[in-house]
Amino acid sequence: MDRSIVICGFPESGKTTYLAALWHLITARAHQTALRFKSLRAGDSTHLNALAKRWRDGLTQVRTDIKTDQLVSMNLIDAKGQGLRLTVPDLSGESYRVMFEDRECSKSLADILTGGEGLLLFIHADRIRAPHLVIDVAAQSAALGTTIPDGQVASWSPTMAPTQVRLVDLLQMLTLHPLSVQYRRVAIILSAWDKVAEEGRTPVQFLEEQLPLLEQYLSSKADGWEWRVYGVSAQGADYEKENQPLTSSQQARLQELRELDEPTERIKVLFEGSESSDLTEPIAWLMS
Repeated sequence: MDRSIVICGFPESGKTTYLAALWHLITARAHQTALRFKSLRAGDSTHLNALAKRWRDGLTQVRTDIKTDQLVSMNLIDAKGQGLRLTVPDLSGESYRVMFEDRECSKSLADILTGGEGLLLFIHADRIRAPHLVIDVAAQSAALGTTIPDGQVASWSPTMAPTQVRLVDLLQMLTLHPLSVQYRRVAIILSAWDKVAEEGRTPVQFLEEQLPLLEQYLSSKADGWEWRVYGVSAQGADYEKENQPLTSSQQARLQELRELDEPTERIKVLFEGSESSDLTEPIAWLMS
């Protein structure tokens, strides 16, 4: 049975890292998972193996180019022993940036978005652009002893939009013509959760405090979305990146991860107070 989900998220939101860790997880079989690997469509192993190798080596993933998007298809088995073919597009975040900023969507992307049965929506927990409130700007000006000139007009462009505005707009676009997707399940993946875990908040609390517009939009069921939110750390630390050397403490932490007997131990998935290494759980929920 061919079934597919859509991986969605703006640039550098953690989509490709998740796919790399997922591929290692289901092929290493070191931990029990909600979905188990059976086989792979011919031709997909080269791309996935390259992603997983960089992940194991502690190297950041090369950003997916908008011109070289990959469509990965694998055969999985659920807890009841039933098989399904999972098709996952490894799309560039630029595709979604263009949708928001330029209001354009290619036919190939539209076909992928409308052909899925659920949505994995990625948000980098440590790279959220907060809104700049007028009251905050006025308070800052007063603290600096300056005044805001009357009648001053500030230029604006879509590139300045806060993260939560982009996300809500994207979900709304999916429900409207010409996309009008049939599915209404979205699993929100707060990636790089290790960066914010020490703050002691649950993923839902994080959403309420850091992305209140998104949380209120989903909770109000304005467009009928059924949703869950997961805190996911697929790396466990900062990975090496070209021309951006790590600090000594970051390098030490990365070395600890590299020395783990089983790289799967790097993975942490937090949902409703429970923690696991099962990256397939959000997918299993979307397809249930």
